[in-house]
Amino acid sequence: MKLKRTPLIATAVSAFLGAGLLNTLVTGPHYMDQYPRALGGNATENLSPDQLLVTIAGFREMVAGILWVRADSFFEEGNYDAILPIIRLVTWLDPRQLDVYATGMWHMAYNFTDEESRSDRRYIPSAVALGREGSQNNDYTYELFFETGWLFYHKIDDDYGQAVKWWEAAHTKKDMQTARRNILAMAYMRNGQLNDTTRLYRDLLTEAEEAFEGDNVFTNRQNRDTLESNYDNHLMRMVQRGNFAQERGDFDQGLYDTKPPFDVRFSARVTVTDSKVLQVEGTWGVQPVGSRIRMVLRDKDFPNALPAQMVWDQADRVDLDPPKDITWVQDGLFVRNQRFNRRIDLSRDPTMYPFRSENYIIEFYYNPRSAPPHIQDKFGFNGEGMTDQNFLNTEIRPGTRVLYATLEITRDQLLRRGQYALDRETPIVQTKNFVAPSGAAVNDVLEVPGIRSAQPEQPQARPERPRIPPTRTAPTSTGR
Repeated sequence: MKLKRTPLIATAVSAFLGAGLLNTLVTGPHYMDQYPRALGGNATENLSPDQLLVTIAGFREMVAGILWVRADSFFEEGNYDAILPIIRLVTWLDPRQLDVYATGMWHMAYNFTDEESRSDRRYIPSAVALGREGSQNNDYTYELFFETGWLFYHKIDDDYGQAVKWWEAAHTKKDMQTARRNILAMAYMRNGQLNDTTRLYRDLLTEAEEAFEGDNVFTNRQNRDTLESNYDNHLMRMVQRGNFAQERGDFDQGLYDTKPPFDVRFSARVTVTDSKVLQVEGTWGVQPVGSRIRMVLRDKDFPNALPAQMVWDQADRVDLDPPKDITWVQDGLFVRNQRFNRRIDLSRDPTMYPFRSENYIIEFYYNPRSAPPHIQDKFGFNGEGMTDQNFLNTEIRPGTRVLYATLEITRDQLLRRGQYALDRETPIVQTKNFVAPSGAAVNDVLEVPGIRSAQPEQPQARPERPRIPPTRTAPTSTGR
């Protein structure tokens, strides 16, 4: 039987024209708006005729794949600005592209840096917004919930309640990987939810033991052993740091590693040595190496700013261009031998640090919940073992004792203008308790005593161990 070709051809042509109309009215304008800005030319100049035909026909997923392959060349060239519009367009064309969402979040949060590898944190709210959008479009899987939580836990390294929220949502997904389920316990700890940490470790360990009994393969054994070690360490720290005693109400009756509170004796001074060049120095009375004090320099009227952070989940849409007229500098001041001394040159990144406002705030911040375990052994999970006569703060992070200090500085001081020109007065702002060091600012020899013992005024000499002479053996004859 012969098929009538005319109706089939008419249907195909109608579909083709309909797809072309959709492309002309909807897809095309969005494409032309987003893609050319990064390439600085014609958006279609890198697409072959057959790829253009596919675009007109409305094959969105295929076009998304072609564009994402094109993005690889921009990654290799380091042309990071060109990648953002492609990411946005690909996720619009194909909202199921998990890897593009995840890569886009990482790209915005981590890849835009200054000459000294400090991230441009003005991009992070858009990275969070991209993760929120991707999670909503792909709520059948844990992946983008996990990636968004990771931004708060690792990159933002603050607002740990957000990491808990996103990772708890990831736990509800059936495809949640076993190894990644364990990290929620770390978010609970950093958010001060110690009993939730205990409960989660206990539940996960029970599941791991049952899995190992059912199949004693290496991965099941490794997961069980890791959870058992983490659970034991957590319980031991709860005992030694006095958290169980606090729950019982008899903390004041026992000897715990967090007692008495350790005075960190913080002070700071900022000297503007040249236009946009800062020398930041100060004291931190903690001997073990590993402390980093967060320093933030920002506009005094920075929008949605909070003490030593901003409202990271503030964007209701993904914005490829962060605000260009505001300044946010964040750095970690490394402490050695109870002092920090760091030169910060912001003059080479005028786009990232425009310095348009007249007044700025310099913030110094330390949260013991972000500290490594050997520091937490003295400071505690919530800072109960830490104090400071001038800058201890119990309000800006509810439930936590943190260090927080602020200084104010003007644009004229930062740019060395007017009375602060290079041949005139040197701008210096400092805390009231700062004392300039005598001799070398930082000794190259590291002194690393423990901090669990009572805080001495001077380092205590250690008794010498008896020397045991090495055992000597008689030389053997070589026969020569």
